[in-house]
Amino acid sequence: MLKSGIVRALGTMSGTSLDGVDAAVLETDGQVIAGFGATAYRPYTDAERAVLRAHLGRWQNDGVARCATVVESAHIAVMAPFEEIDIAGFHGQTLAHDPGERGTHQCGNGQHLADVLGVPVAWDFRSHDVASGGQGAPLTPFYHFALAQWIGATEPVAFLNLGGVGNITWVDPTRADPADDGALLAFDTGPANAPLNDLMQARLGLGYDADGQLAATGTVEDAIIQRFLNHPYFAQPAPKSLDRDAFAGLCADVAGLSDADAAATLTHAIVASTAQAFHLCPSPPARLLVCGGGRKNKTVMRGLAQVIACDVQTVEAAGLDGDMLEAQAFAFLAVRAAHGLALSAPGTTGVAVATSGGRIAKPAVTHRVPGF
Repeated sequence: MLKSGIVRALGTMSGTSLDGVDAAVLETDGQVIAGFGATAYRPYTDAERAVLRAHLGRWQNDGVARCATVVESAHIAVMAPFEEIDIAGFHGQTLAHDPGERGTHQCGNGQHLADVLGVPVAWDFRSHDVASGGQGAPLTPFYHFALAQWIGATEPVAFLNLGGVGNITWVDPTRADPADDGALLAFDTGPANAPLNDLMQARLGLGYDADGQLAATGTVEDAIIQRFLNHPYFAQPAPKSLDRDAFAGLCADVAGLSDADAAATLTHAIVASTAQAFHLCPSPPARLLVCGGGRKNKTVMRGLAQVIACDVQTVEAAGLDGDMLEAQAFAFLAVRAAHGLALSAPGTTGVAVATSGGRIAKPAVTHRVPGF
């Protein structure tokens, strides 16, 4: 049983960009933020990343033991040095996401981490929401609500996370609780870094388009963007969610373009899909705060500033850490899961009622196993 009041939670995140594992400490009771702690990052090696890519699209019984070993080992390596942790949040690595059909699959076993690290681990955050009729994503909105209150927002604000897939959270910070009607609306906006990163890796052997430099030299193929925006996903009401490779057709469409033009077109797809998302917000937010790796792409940020009718800033402008925000979110959700508090609501995943979730793995021992 997790003690009541403020605790030190360690959250981790390994996103669909497949870059590595973020880890961050958050001081919280699962409702308010009391403070931010240490952070760490452990990149995947090229060999590890190749294993993860080879397992994308696989489900729990599709021979994923090798992938699980990579995911668990990388997380243990980055988590082990942290001290005085009351609970950890382990998201795992999303390999497949198909709500309404096969479900959702985050690779990695939280019980193994708990036994090795010697601390309780909250994990499997999405399954219960999906089983209850929700999309299982995005799960960060309840943390975004706490952040909006932490930064002192008094009018609606939106958080845009540009990871492998983009997602947006519209927050009304005047509401008392994130599960209240009208407090949140959240959904996946469309592909973000994943198609662009895959292009850079396949064509140039690079992990990403640094600062958006390549895209800045190219020309956007407007016909491809128009076909992209005609995808049925954009006509669906929110909440809604996507698998990493849901827009594989977009990647096929740019196959015949030059490196620069392909990068420019995929980059503009991020901007255009975000603009589409703004039409679904209950009211125009006062500002858009951008987190995730995509915020470092200057071409993306310039494009967003041109099409979004509010101030567009990185979360650093609000005093937040855009590299660690999702890891912090799973620290926050770990505490909520331990206390049986809701992780999702009708406005965030489309679940019928506010729903708790996650599993709590208790360690076999209460101290770290030396030489994990």
